[in-house]
Amino acid sequence: MKKIDGHFHLVRSIAGLSGQGRMTPLGNGKAIWDNGTFLKLIPNGWGDHDFTAESALKVMQENEVEKAVLLQGSLYGFQNYYSYQAVKKYPEKFIAAFSVDPFADDAMKIVRRHVEDLGFRAIKFEISQGGGLQGYHQPFRLDTAPELGKLFHFFADYPGFVIAVDYGNYRQISYEPEAIVNLAKRYPKLDFVVCHLSFPNADHLNRLENALEQWQPYPNITTEISAIQDIENETDFPFPRCQKDVALAKKILGAKRIFWGTDSPLSSTFNSYHNLATWLAATNIFTEAELEDVMYNNANRIYFKPQNVQAMRDSADPVLKK
Repeated sequence: MKKIDGHFHLVRSIAGLSGQGRMTPLGNGKAIWDNGTFLKLIPNGWGDHDFTAESALKVMQENEVEKAVLLQGSLYGFQNYYSYQAVKKYPEKFIAAFSVDPFADDAMKIVRRHVEDLGFRAIKFEISQGGGLQGYHQPFRLDTAPELGKLFHFFADYPGFVIAVDYGNYRQISYEPEAIVNLAKRYPKLDFVVCHLSFPNADHLNRLENALEQWQPYPNITTEISAIQDIENETDFPFPRCQKDVALAKKILGAKRIFWGTDSPLSSTFNSYHNLATWLAATNIFTEAELEDVMYNNANRIYFKPQNVQAMRDSADPVLKK
């Protein structure tokens, strides 16, 4: 079965920034935050200080993953330009989203460069308090902050542009599933992707149900199911708690509004990439046709739109022309 990893990270150089400070790589895939928090960031054999496109392609080939969506996050530091280089070098394998701090003085200049010059047609907003923008900024609303509104008005000129959002879990002030509804209504020609299935908890499915039912009337809202094993703290294949979460999402949204991803490399330090790539096939949540949608067709439809792929292929960085 063909697969697209709908939530994947390349790491040219570790440059994490969060409410825990900045991250320093230690080698052997390990790193440490300024506050002393230690973590294993990259699985053994994938890279000591980085996770390159070539290493990623090897992992993908070993697990029959045809393509991947390259997203950005504060954990690794924004890898915007390296992701762009990877797409240009391997256009059949990758599509990429960029990220920006919307409160930076040059935020709009950065956005224009990535969209108009580099051809990006997707952006990732990691606004979570735990690991993203709201860990080192004052609280803000995704749907009302004027700094964000200015960017959304710009994206509205590009129908089919993808907005991926990680807003953390319900304990964080950044948790705002209702903001996705407001934005989807306001910008019906944009596609909104909620990362990590809104941070589910199989013991509290009513909370997930509330979010999903808010999104259900809006076909331009989709969700991906990367890293839910980490969120559920689950390592027993094929992840029975995660099965409950995904079954509920299918019941409310349907199989065409859910897609698979892993959030590797970090997630593959908790569970093997092989298990993350095969767990859905080991369940009876989806029919064979539905599983093809979840594993490939849905991410392909949303991220790999022909006009979006072509925009990156046709782009040429004017800075490097000088």
